[in-house]
Amino acid sequence: MLTVVKVGGGTAGAPDLRARIAPALARLHDACGAGLVIVHGGGAEISAWYRRLDLEVAWYEGLRVTTPEGLRVTSMVLSGWVNKRLVQALLDGGLPAVGLSGEDGGILRARRALDGRIGEVGEVVAVDPGAVRALLTAGFVPVLSPLSRGLDGAPLNVNADEAALHLAGGLGADRILMVSDVPGVVAAGAVLGSLHVEEARGLLEQGVATGGMAVKLRQALIAAERGVDVVIGDEAILSDPGSGTRIHALGTVGAA
Repeated sequence: MLTVVKVGGGTAGAPDLRARIAPALARLHDACGAGLVIVHGGGAEISAWYRRLDLEVAWYEGLRVTTPEGLRVTSMVLSGWVNKRLVQALLDGGLPAVGLSGEDGGILRARRALDGRIGEVGEVVAVDPGAVRALLTAGFVPVLSPLSRGLDGAPLNVNADEAALHLAGGLGADRILMVSDVPGVVAAGAVLGSLHVEEARGLLEQGVATGGMAVKLRQALIAAERGVDVVIGDEAILSDPGSGTRIHALGTVGAA
């Protein structure tokens, strides 16, 4: 089962969490028949470097506003520090991990999002999974930062949830596991075990899901409409099939 795991920035950037999830990812790798790809964020680490460099941290509808100067910091943190530390933890856990970004091999192509209102932030318009497929065929575990190649060749910062969704679609993956710092989609104080597409849309329209969770749900809906199952939750979803919130892919049992 080809699985894309999106590791949230809080997990990818924290040494203790990286080390803790490495064994779970190794077990998942074995269970998937070696078909495992990891996409990571790094928002907490980026924000920390913004503060160190006295750069403003601004958000728009759950997405980070990225200035040209901020993009340089984002690129160094995501494709450099966070990517390589996550690869290190996976290698220590026995996984043959190889780090790269969406820029490498032209894997992810993007255009400026929202007409440039959030700066050097992109939305994915094309996927070329050739480099990722080559690594999978050779027995490696690709680990991608979401930095993508802009239409003019310059880098753009892409939301990691979106990058994982598009990469999963390009690879024809069976599912996406979105690991974050919350146990799942929460409504009325309880974690929802599963959602049909229409139920997920309702949570967005009613304003129940906001901020980062709204971004995740919007991306999960796109994935579900493309036939990919999505599970949102904390690190428990890597080993416990009953954890988190599953958004059923259209055309599967339980889908709306």
